[in-house]
Amino acid sequence: MRVIDDAWRRSDLPRGAVGTIGNYDGIHRGQQAILERVVDRARASGAASAVVTFDPHPLKVLQPESAPPALTTSAQKRRLLAALGVEHLLVVRFTPEVAGTPAERFVSEFLAGRLALGAVFVGRRFAFGRGREGDLGLLERVGRAAGLEAVGVDEVLEDGSPISSTRVRREVAAGRVEEAGKLLGRPFAVEGAVVRGDGRGREIGWPTANMKTANELLPGDGVYATRIRLGARGETRPAVTNVGVRPTVGEGAARVVETHVLEFEGDLYGEEVEVLFERRLREERRFPSLADLSEQIGRDVETAREYFAGDSC
Repeated sequence: MRVIDDAWRRSDLPRGAVGTIGNYDGIHRGQQAILERVVDRARASGAASAVVTFDPHPLKVLQPESAPPALTTSAQKRRLLAALGVEHLLVVRFTPEVAGTPAERFVSEFLAGRLALGAVFVGRRFAFGRGREGDLGLLERVGRAAGLEAVGVDEVLEDGSPISSTRVRREVAAGRVEEAGKLLGRPFAVEGAVVRGDGRGREIGWPTANMKTANELLPGDGVYATRIRLGARGETRPAVTNVGVRPTVGEGAARVVETHVLEFEGDLYGEEVEVLFERRLREERRFPSLADLSEQIGRDVETAREYFAGDSC
């Protein structure tokens, strides 16, 4: 997938593609439905497929105090889009200038003009442009005059309600990672480098890989059955992950992501990894002693083993 940064100011843009426009935070099943339509139409018509997205999220510029945490890092988003078959990712740097651009001008000059999109697919309730004045109706009206077909895609429902990034964030923040996974169509994941901790896990018999992550959103504090992708080794292993402040150790309020990899011997320091959250095992809590904590971790590991054994059947 070709990534074009600062696409608003670039001249070397692909023309004639089939595209979509949006933040595409999380690449959940609702967004996947749109992207699949884009890729299918592009392949059927012999055109390229393209996604126009914004960075940073518009609210981080317009209302930073209410901007939501991103569900994915830029790297995760790019991998997910590439895996779905998207050929071009056009990243528009969101600035006050872009924010002030009338929606009609954005369509006529950028989408239909500089990109010459043949078709653009969006959700039926999609809004964009200055003051969110643009919608599917405007895309259809302006596009019709410029030879740009605008197509509305129906929302995808889960348990009778539309899937949205807001809904996914709510489930992740509450620790309901199984529910989040249903909305995403895959486990929620965080990525980063393994860094040195204080060695307390090894001291009590359960060595952990401590992650320094760029992800803005973490699951709610608790212990989870997870899988860990070891980037340099090209393998994925079952694991148990704690997210929280480690109250038994008493290290203050800093949240950590620490993962015990099942049946693993080795040093992961400095490696890039991704942790996929599959099931919440319990809440994080304070134990009377490190010995009690160690015993509970042993029970957590057994529960995770049973979960993964059942998952492989």
